[in-house]
Amino acid sequence: MKIILDGMGGDNAPAAIVEGAVLASRMMEHEIIITGDEDAIRKELANHKFDAHKISIEHAPDVITNDDAPVKAVRNKKNSSMVVGMEMLKEESGDVFISAGNTGALMAGGLFILGRIRGVDRPAIASVYPILNEDTVSLLVDAGANSECKPNNLLEFATMGSIYMEKVLGKENPRVGLVNIGAEETKGTTVVKATHEMLKRSHLNFVGNIEARDIPKGASDVIVCDGFVGNVIIKLTEGLAWSIFKLVKSKFTSGITAKIGAALLSGKLKELKKEFDYSEYGGAPILGIKKPVIKMHGSSNSNAVKNTILKAIPFAEQDVVSTVENTLIEISDIEEMLISE
Repeated sequence: MKIILDGMGGDNAPAAIVEGAVLASRMMEHEIIITGDEDAIRKELANHKFDAHKISIEHAPDVITNDDAPVKAVRNKKNSSMVVGMEMLKEESGDVFISAGNTGALMAGGLFILGRIRGVDRPAIASVYPILNEDTVSLLVDAGANSECKPNNLLEFATMGSIYMEKVLGKENPRVGLVNIGAEETKGTTVVKATHEMLKRSHLNFVGNIEARDIPKGASDVIVCDGFVGNVIIKLTEGLAWSIFKLVKSKFTSGITAKIGAALLSGKLKELKKEFDYSEYGGAPILGIKKPVIKMHGSSNSNAVKNTILKAIPFAEQDVVSTVENTLIEISDIEEMLISE
């Protein structure tokens, strides 16, 4: 397998990207192709010991920045590390593409260069969500690609998320929950209530509406919502977690007794911090396009890059894209039946 890695995308590129690639290459036999400015990437590679048979460079002198307009950047910056990587994926010069670059440009490139799979109206970003006190995670779809959705879009998100949860994250028959302001079927907007009816009559393991307060407790394995709600949930959780850690740290350094307690609990506190560290979970797959593409956090460090590369392997090997397409074709009859009623 060949993994294509955007060497110039993200706040810490190319240093963190290259280091993460080197770390991942030591843990697998697959080849990594880094796209980007060859001189800059070679300079970073010179700081590490690595197997030259496992890591190669595809020169791409341009960079799409976060300030670039997504569609314009994809169309005009043909020699950027992101566009070159996606073109390689389209031409089957690699099996999966990973980038920490401009999210809008990555979505635009997925649509214009790779295209939507048959049966998908809108691709979505699926983000791993850590569950408290459990050695497991949930998957939130959509995490920010689609601010406004129709019921059939949310049904597609639920289906794609279930397939990814089962094929990549190893959760058999994952539970699907619909984010709402209450557990009752009568609660929520017109779109949410219509989605509830469609999910209830689908082939999925739908457990009903879930409230935001129950998401960290593992109320469902797949968390379904539009991208506006999903992005708010992700960012609120991230901000709240780090605020709590900061508060705990201040309390544990406020006196001699507190410092002794902190020393005794340091191991457990590190474990807790690790549970909420995005770098441990890898990137977020973009579901609904014709090839496997994964979006990393813009501030990804080398550990996040390494973990994303390792998580990308089953995404490609399990042929999740084809499974999503085939499944959505099967449920299209359900949609037509519900719409006609």
